[in-house]
Amino acid sequence: MADEHTSLSGLTDAEARELHEIYMKGFVLFTGVAVVAHFLVWLWRPWLAGPQGFTASLHDAASMLTMLS
Repeated sequence: MADEHTSLSGLTDAEARELHEIYMKGFVLFTGVAVVAHFLVWLWRPWLAGPQGFTASLHDAASMLTMLS
């Protein structure tokens, strides 16, 4: 008869712990890169409006276009 202490995945306890450790390291690395990327994009172009709303940025864009032409 089959061993009653096997997991559904077929991994031993040591293999499951090793896989979990690798997964968590990858997850932390991915999350760290995503946080840094979001912070850099926020510095480049904030996605929440300032005190004057988005009209201030539209006015700035219009003045930049007239300056470039």
